[in-house]
Parts: sequence; C-alpha cells; structure tokens
Amino acid sequence: MFWQQISEKIINGYVLTKEEALSIVKAPDKEVISLVNEAYRIRHYYYGNKVKLNMILNAKSGLCPEDCGYCAQSFKAETNCDTYALVDEGTIIEGAKTAAAGQIGTYCIVMSGRRPTNREVDRISGAVEEIKRDHPQLKICACLGLATEEQTVKLKESGVDRYNHNLNTSQRYHSEVVTTHTYQQRIETLDTMKKHGISPCSGVICGMGESDEDIVDMAFALREIGADSIPVNFLHAIEGTKFANKDELTPMKCLKILALFRLVNPTKEIRISGGREVNLRSLQSMGLMIANSIFVGDYLTTKGQPNEADYDMIRDLGFEIEENAFERDTSVVEADVTCGT
Repeated sequence: MFWQQISEKIINGYVLTKEEALSIVKAPDKEVISLVNEAYRIRHYYYGNKVKLNMILNAKSGLCPEDCGYCAQSFKAETNCDTYALVDEGTIIEGAKTAAAGQIGTYCIVMSGRRPTNREVDRISGAVEEIKRDHPQLKICACLGLATEEQTVKLKESGVDRYNHNLNTSQRYHSEVVTTHTYQQRIETLDTMKKHGISPCSGVICGMGESDEDIVDMAFALREIGADSIPVNFLHAIEGTKFANKDELTPMKCLKILALFRLVNPTKEIRISGGREVNLRSLQSMGLMIANSIFVGDYLTTKGQPNEADYDMIRDLGFEIEENAFERDTSVVEADVTCGT
C-alpha cells in the first residue's frame, strides 16, 4: 500500500517508478478505495470538481484499409457498421451547434481511414473556421489519421485546437493490435502536431490482451510524449472483429487503470472514453473521482448511455460541468484535496 499519502508527493513533483506504477495495476481489490482516494486528491488539486464534456462526430465511417483488431470499421472486420464518405460542411457545423447547446467543452471531428486527403482537410478546415466564428468557446479536436505537415498547418490555421491520435497500446504489443502502420508513425504524427502548436491528445485501449506491464508502459509513454489529453478506453468487444471474444476487464481493474494514468500523468486531462458503460458499469461515478473528463453521447460504432444519465451522474457527485477547460491553469492550488467518501 505504498500509495497511501502518495498524492502529496506527486503534487510536489514526485514521479512514480515503473515498479510502483505496476503495483497499482496489481493492487488487491480491497485496496481500491484507498487508491481512488489518492487519485482524487490529485484530480481535485488540479481540476477541482469540474468535469469536461466531449462529443464525437463520426464524420466518415467504415471503408478503412487498416487492420486494427478492435475496430468495426477495419476492412478485416466482418461487421455491419455504417459506411459513408466524409459528411458535408453543414453536417459538421450542425454537430457543433448541438455540442455548444449541450455544455460540451470539446467537439471531436473523427474520420476513419489511414490518412485524410487534401480535399477532406479543406472541407473540415472550412467547417472549423465557421464554427470558430459562431462558437469561439468551443474547442475543436480533429482525429483524421496520419496527417501530413502541410495538412497540419491547414488545420491549425482554421482553428483546430487539438489533434487525437491514440497510441492504443504499448510499443511491445502494437503488432498484436495492428500491422498496417507502425507505433513510430503514431509518435511522428503527434510530434508534427506539437511542432505546429496543436495540442496532442493521445490515449489507450485496455483489455485487448496486453499485460499489466504493457499498461504501465502506455502510461509512461504518454507522459514522455506530453499528451495534454489522455482518453482511456476500455475494450468494448465487437462481434466480427479480431478481439470479439476478449473479456478481460472488471470494474475494479478499470478503476486501477484509471488511477495509474492519473498518478503517472497528474496534471493532464484524463478522459474515461469508449467502453466505460460496459466495463465500469455501476462504478462509473467512482471513475469520475479519478478522471476529469468523459464523452457524452455515442462513440464511433458503439452506443453510449443516455446523455441525461451522464448529467445526473455529475450532479449526484456534486461535480460541475466545465465548458471551457482547455486553457485551465493547472498551477492553481485547490485548498481542500480530501476525498468526500
């Protein structure tokens, strides 16, 4: 139970060793409450009881030449997911209006495929320019694949604030998840975004057969990259995909994983993402004691819980929605960092 009172050390600059981090993932279930308490102290120090909401627009679906083992949109998957080309600018703009009306802080424009064409980037950039004129407070995240440097510049000039490109798994386990692109290509895409002033968003998918050591490596890799936003996905196994029969997670294991990412990346936005409903189940609210961000609504090819259930959960915790958390000053000290449970 080395993590008792570890939060104060982390807030004061201590960095966990990988051995300490591994002990979090392997902790006995009976110690999870104490672990959540320490994670909450750190969460509260940097983010108070604010929750940032995110919403996805699946702007281009299916038709993907990549062989990612978790994804229903892969050409290797035998699924009946929707397939359509990039939606028009009007649809992207309407999605932003819905996001703004729903107290969403970040609107995520996501498209399937290996990389965007220049024409697709032009369409998205045109829509983002209009969104920024009408909803300047709304932060825009693009997730378009392996973008080029020229495309990155175009996105930045249009007003894109953040770019999502998940590591998904560890470098060691990467080839078990996907073979059509490399781990290094993902790192290079994030580096290109950072070079041009776009905030890097990168996260993981847990429950794909990786080891506990792999999960620890993911947390430290994202720390090294300097990802500002870290979506933690829990595999929602989809029939027809390579990982259709994976069922390795329990709600308690998910809480340990979230705590790991918070303790290793204390100042960063930790977002509970895809699969939270089916993996955390009745413990979703405990997850928000650790994470400070969630998706509202549906994901790319799987359903989320009804929006009102998320708003109720936030209210029941005594938490508040933060619409514009992107430029938060994480140097501000919160006075009360004790857990109220």
